[in-house]
Amino acid sequence: MPAANILPDTCAWIDFFRGSQTPLAAAVEQALLDGSVVTCGVVLFELTQGIKSAKEEKALTSAFQAVPFLDLSRDHWTETGRLSATLRAKGHILPLSDILISILAKRHDSTILTVDRHFSLVPGLKVSAGD
Repeated sequence: MPAANILPDTCAWIDFFRGSQTPLAAAVEQALLDGSVVTCGVVLFELTQGIKSAKEEKALTSAFQAVPFLDLSRDHWTETGRLSATLRAKGHILPLSDILISILAKRHDSTILTVDRHFSLVPGLKVSAGD
């Protein structure tokens, strides 16, 4: 049986690329070995904006070559707006980027790998801190 999809949030990738000895980095490494990692444009954007050298860019590009990419459709954008409105009505304002990641994870039955606690506010979303 194939492993469930893991969608590492930007913080998980940062730990992984820095070689940090954290549960997040270990979980990204294991998910890569299992072939269960997926990614999306928001995460790629956030990582790319933080690149400081050609070496870092090459490492990022290389790492993401074999990682399946989850695209956003028009329906995803509508669903993102609805989720944002629902959360705001409850007094929770999440960044657009994290709402988009949440929608993609839910639609693709993926677990978000993150330490950002606000993801737990999204109903029905599977979240792991890697431990």
